[in-house]
Amino acid sequence: MQPVFILVRPQLAENVGTAARAMMNCAIAEMRLVDPDEDPLCSRAIAASSGADEILRNAKIFKTVEEAVADLQKVYATTGRPRDMIKPVFTGQGMAKDIQNQQSRGVKCGVMFGPERTGLENEDVAYADAIVNIPLNPKHCSLNLAQAVLLTGYEIFRLTDSTAEEYLAAPNTVPADKTELEHLFTHLEDELEQVGYFRSPEKKPRMMRNLRSIFSRANLTSQDVRTLHGVITDLRR
Repeated sequence: MQPVFILVRPQLAENVGTAARAMMNCAIAEMRLVDPDEDPLCSRAIAASSGADEILRNAKIFKTVEEAVADLQKVYATTGRPRDMIKPVFTGQGMAKDIQNQQSRGVKCGVMFGPERTGLENEDVAYADAIVNIPLNPKHCSLNLAQAVLLTGYEIFRLTDSTAEEYLAAPNTVPADKTELEHLFTHLEDELEQVGYFRSPEKKPRMMRNLRSIFSRANLTSQDVRTLHGVITDLRR
């Protein structure tokens, strides 16, 4: 279950379209619109959605914020301005974790985004249980609607994304295991010994350690190791 994203009084159809695109990027499907200035299904909105028009076609339109949040149990208001009201304030990451926790208990959540020029009014924020404030450069922290939707949605998406933080981009490759690397080092050491590379026997252990370090930093794949075996062998011919 994903949260509902609520766009309050959005002004431009293009911004609604790009917000839908950002939602689709983050696997968030349900959009609600409060009193939009333009038709969310106009050609400009559809074009701006860049293939995410399914979200626009399924979007529900409400006259007021009160109606839009009526069936939700926890609502977050995104804002970059201080508010004269006492509410919990989350970063984007903190909000995502709280939503995950709430939804694990069956709580239906929603996130509100304000109109492009002014953001949410205090009357809108009053319907929220918490505020979301994304830390940015204090000298320039304003975001357009789609940026705010994307940053917020990404924090939610990344909690369930299983992509490794680092991986080899080449397909069908696996890192070489320690046995493969040890065979490579032995092969390299034998060949270097044959060509007289180790002119000073007492320095040989340190030189081999340095060579091992170089290859270890390279994160060699099994195919890399096989290639290097071939290179080392051919150099002796």
